[in-house]
Amino acid sequence: MDVKIEAGWKEALEDEFEKKYFQDLTDFVREEYTTHTCFPPGNQIFAAFRHTPFHKVKVVILGQDPYHGPGQANGLCFSVADGIVKPPSLLNIFQELQADVQRSVPQSGNLERWADQGVLLLNATLTVRSHQAGSHQNKGWEQFTDAVIQRLSEKREGLVFLLWGGYAKRKGAKIDASKHLVLSSGHPSPLSANRGYWFGNKHFSKTNKFLKENGQEPIVW
Repeated sequence: MDVKIEAGWKEALEDEFEKKYFQDLTDFVREEYTTHTCFPPGNQIFAAFRHTPFHKVKVVILGQDPYHGPGQANGLCFSVADGIVKPPSLLNIFQELQADVQRSVPQSGNLERWADQGVLLLNATLTVRSHQAGSHQNKGWEQFTDAVIQRLSEKREGLVFLLWGGYAKRKGAKIDASKHLVLSSGHPSPLSANRGYWFGNKHFSKTNKFLKENGQEPIVW
């Protein structure tokens, strides 16, 4: 199956594209986009892989579902398109960022600027039906994104994995922590953050400290 994806990712994931589950997933997604309004736009489903080539990944942030409101999802977890109101979780991410590295809150919630520096912003499920959270779960995306994490853990060294919330922690459970830095905290959603499980995790400064210690350029958050 010919999936239009960055060459390094295509090589790393080639066997996944030939598996029956992925072919079934492709048929499902194609039917959903034909018969319903779905997000992100079709040409942005694999945006995370386009912005962050396999061999340029430095940091991985795991999300769950794309945003399901009009104009929000742009193929990068926690990110919204330019001009879209920042969702509560993203506001809390920016608030922690401001406290941690004294960076003023960005005007735009579009995180392409992170992705282009090597931050893979990966949702577990890459598509969703409009206004129906979780509607494309358990259709094969999770198996595919598990393979993405596994390939990075196996084939790369010195990456930083940021696991925010219980779902991300479970999904990242098999990351080889002897080769990579794995940082965990609560989820930035208001429910978790307001209970004290998010603010103060200092993941942004810890990430850059690790990158610099390993001879890599830090992320300009």
